[in-house]
Amino acid sequence: MPAYSFEAIDAQGQPRKGVLEADTARAARGLLRAQSLIPLNISPVAGEHKAGGGGLQRLFGGRVFSNTGLAVWTRQLSGLMSAGLPIERALTALMEESDNEKQRNLVASLRAEVNAGSPFARALSSHPRDFSPIYTAVVGAGEQSGSLALVLERLADDLEQRQALSQKLVGAALYPAIVTLVAIAIVIFLVSYVVPQVANVFAGTKRALPFLTVAMLALSDMVRNYGWLMLGVLVAGGIAARVALAQPAIAERFDAFWLRLPLVGRLARGYNAARFASTLAMLATAGVPILRALQAASETLSNRAMQADAQDALVLVREGAPLASALAQKKRFPPLVSMFARLGEQTGQLPTMLQRAANQLSAEVQRRAMQLATILEPLLIVAMGGVVMMIVLAVLLPIIQLNQFVK
Repeated sequence: MPAYSFEAIDAQGQPRKGVLEADTARAARGLLRAQSLIPLNISPVAGEHKAGGGGLQRLFGGRVFSNTGLAVWTRQLSGLMSAGLPIERALTALMEESDNEKQRNLVASLRAEVNAGSPFARALSSHPRDFSPIYTAVVGAGEQSGSLALVLERLADDLEQRQALSQKLVGAALYPAIVTLVAIAIVIFLVSYVVPQVANVFAGTKRALPFLTVAMLALSDMVRNYGWLMLGVLVAGGIAARVALAQPAIAERFDAFWLRLPLVGRLARGYNAARFASTLAMLATAGVPILRALQAASETLSNRAMQADAQDALVLVREGAPLASALAQKKRFPPLVSMFARLGEQTGQLPTMLQRAANQLSAEVQRRAMQLATILEPLLIVAMGGVVMMIVLAVLLPIIQLNQFVK
């Protein structure tokens, strides 16, 4: 049964908003009048976020759930179903408790499709902006196995762990990024404004300026005369690089080069391997077939080179090779993944072992990220101090020279 959002006024003239289910918009108006409400506006909400929406929706439509919001919503749904509520009543409770109109409309759309006889996973797949194919695959497996509440709880755990790892990595990189931007801004200000002002003071002395001062003045002239041009070149280069990286072959070669870098390469390898192992463990726990689970887990990899290796491993597994040996042949994956996969296959506890591998890799990535941030912070400060010192020396050397000449 379709869902409709409505705006109406009651007998006292107070505005009322909400969502209700009816066969048609005319039937929805009749339901409102039966509740002594005067309908002002009736609009359907089912299908509003579907992938087949209009061009404007595809261009400008955003997600209803944030990453954190989706994890919270999934855990709430799991808790309601664990308490014994059927999926329809659980969705109704979440819809009524939501303070966000977009979320309320989305949940109403899901409830309407479920009430119409559609499986919950199929209803979720109608909203790909908010529910990824992995999310819907896990939910579908939970429906088929009859343990949807348990699967949703595991899915919420995975979403929270992934969000926590991303936040820690962003937090580790935030301070060095801020220091770098501030340093660049200070240097540009000093070079483009302070240095020329000092140069004007010594313009009439007709004495040769120190080499450092001359070099700084040349840099200052270049920044003032060609600064916007250099900025335009950087922006154009960034756009060209983004367009080039949109090509799969170029992106795969760039990602392979990125993995070979000394510090950030190990971080990227560990982060992607942790996501891969965690997703594979979650799908295997939900009962998703291994080939389908491998395909879905490979799509979570942000590194194209590792994604290609995962696809190659999928081909080997399809041909009959064990998962551990297939992953061991791909050197971009840390050996820890194949080792735990082998233990899982030998003991019959593959999901548990893969999750342990994901936890260890996540902890290692966090540790390395913190170490890298700890090293970068003083290095950036020292580098900034060195640049500022050179600018100050370029300003002070002519003053010292002039003072000695006067003596």
